Amino acid sequence: MKKYLVWMGVLILIIGTLSFSLTVTFVTDTGGLGDKSFNDSAWAGVQMAVNKLGITANLIQSYEQSDYIPNLTAAAQISDAVVAVGFLIKDAVEKVAPQFPNTKFIFIDGSIQGIPNVESFIFDQQQGGFLVGYIAAAMTKTGKVGVVGGIPIPPVESYMYGYKAGVETYNVLHGTNVQVISGYVGSFDDPSAGRSLTESQISQGADIVFQLAGLSGLGVIDAMKDQPSGYFAIGADQDQDYLAPGHVLVSAIKRVDIGVFDGIKSVYDGTFVGKTKVLSLKNGGIGISPMTYTKHLVPKHVFKELKVLEKMIEEGKLKVPQTKEEFSSFQVPQMSF
Repeated sequence: MKKYLVWMGVLILIIGTLSFSLTVTFVTDTGGLGDKSFNDSAWAGVQMAVNKLGITANLIQSYEQSDYIPNLTAAAQISDAVVAVGFLIKDAVEKVAPQFPNTKFIFIDGSIQGIPNVESFIFDQQQGGFLVGYIAAAMTKTGKVGVVGGIPIPPVESYMYGYKAGVETYNVLHGTNVQVISGYVGSFDDPSAGRSLTESQISQGADIVFQLAGLSGLGVIDAMKDQPSGYFAIGADQDQDYLAPGHVLVSAIKRVDIGVFDGIKSVYDGTFVGKTKVLSLKNGGIGISPMTYTKHLVPKHVFKELKVLEKMIEEGKLKVPQTKEEFSSFQVPQMSF
């Protein structure tokens, strides 16, 4: 009888373990869901964990930066793990995470050091910016391309300087003089302002505009839909080509979804380590869209050149700048196609 009771106890423990569901709460950046870009990509990573790992997922929307600390605190109180996305939420994570040492925090788009229950993910988004900048320089008919940012924070500036380096590389290799017009909306949640700034850049001669503005960036794409043939938007973070087929030339892909999923999986597997991980072109964290609606418009030699450039980036022979200082000293390396 004692043996029976012991085995019953083990059986109950095993069943309890198998039915255990990790609870994860996703705290959005101020852009929120529906941006078809950064936040939506991060939420897709949570949903991937729901489908593949069977976790329980909660969502808390941040509407203003003042929401960050109360939202993170509320999330930590009900969760095994908290996913916090966006560079602007970094300070709030650094304040809240130490108060909940038994809750794991997965921070996306920045690096937090010295807090053992925070795992950070950063991206070499400048590499994706470089590739789409090269394509933009190859495809412009006016000799001017634009870029619309949300707020001048490091991840956005990294994208922007990578884009400028891609344009500069094309200029050096092909003897052209494509110019870049850049500006900031001032927020990530104002599509009308994004549209207005895009129209301003178009009036200055830009026929291709790269959006780096989250929800505000949808205004960039809308503005380009109203332009004549040959004018294009460039998407960011997710494949945004489908939002305006034929009007979005290409999208720079930043696999925020993979970063979120890997962070959750590390908690699930018990392999969580409070350190910073980097996703890049080399490990599949960065890339460009398949250009389903526009690939036929781009000369084949451009794609051949891109393959050479991608290989050089992966091998470290071409270091793409991600700050103003790095861009000012950027030199296009010698190469042959």
